[in-house]
Amino acid sequence: MMVRGWKPKMWALVLSAMALVSLLLVLSNCTTKKSIVINGAVIREDEDPSKQSPIAEVAITAAGGLSLAPVKSDASGFFRIALRPEVKPGQAVLLEFRHADYRPLDVRNIVGDQIYVARMVPIPHPEPPAPNRPEVNIANVVVRYSQKTTTITEVGTAVRTFQIVNTANVPCNGRAPCSPDGRWKAAINFTSLDAGEGNEFRSARVSCIAGPCPFTKIEHDGFSKGGRTISVSVRDWSDTTTFLVEADVVRPVVSDQLRNSYPMILGQALNFSLPAGAEGPTIEADVNGDPIVFPLGPALCLPWADCEERTDKDQSKAYHCQFKPGYRLR
Repeated sequence: MMVRGWKPKMWALVLSAMALVSLLLVLSNCTTKKSIVINGAVIREDEDPSKQSPIAEVAITAAGGLSLAPVKSDASGFFRIALRPEVKPGQAVLLEFRHADYRPLDVRNIVGDQIYVARMVPIPHPEPPAPNRPEVNIANVVVRYSQKTTTITEVGTAVRTFQIVNTANVPCNGRAPCSPDGRWKAAINFTSLDAGEGNEFRSARVSCIAGPCPFTKIEHDGFSKGGRTISVSVRDWSDTTTFLVEADVVRPVVSDQLRNSYPMILGQALNFSLPAGAEGPTIEADVNGDPIVFPLGPALCLPWADCEERTDKDQSKAYHCQFKPGYRLR
């Protein structure tokens, strides 16, 4: 069946275009394959689950070039590796895990919808000889740091009234401002308040207290979010109305607050974490009965422990400190 007015040549062009589109769709379906993605975590091998800490910076590849690109585990040990399109579910893939401080690990897995957990064995390093002196006892370990906190001081309440002067039932005739429907002459008035240097407004509210309030509308809300200055403008298309503006005035004071953190002790190791905003962290401990303060600087250099640090996604920091030979936690 042919559409009236269409010539055979036009039909031939249409059919050719349709055939080309169909061919492109077929080719697209044949060549486009979705890559399989493997998600997992790398942790330290240990019989005690509380010591199976995550391992960061582990290089992970799929043997035989089956991964699209090499990846590394993040601070939490998480890894996500995409396989080449020709890898199908149910196929065996050899994943290779490499880290300078751990033995090489090769794990053969069946590709599928699951979470992969790789456990790597630390490379034992020869312990330095114990110093030729009595063992040093470490006790009462406390981590101290400061964090900025905001204290709110109540100053008082600000109150102000303002009027929108207008006459009801006066046609607008297109001379702004008008009522929302454009029928009646309106008036707009504005007021603002300043809390003063170092102060802020909180819980600001605006209310109509006199006049034909149903025929008013808040035109601009510059008070709900608070701040040092607040403002409001109101449209009135009836007789004069009176509005009341109220707000609590407070003074925020930022100060450094000293906080304590008590490490979790597992064997001869300390584990603790600090929030993202922690400043000036130190470790205080009794060394052979004498209280000593050790600054926990970027180098993590402690005379009695080797420490590792990792930064989590929320920018908090986790620490693991292993005691050195010659020092004993009591």
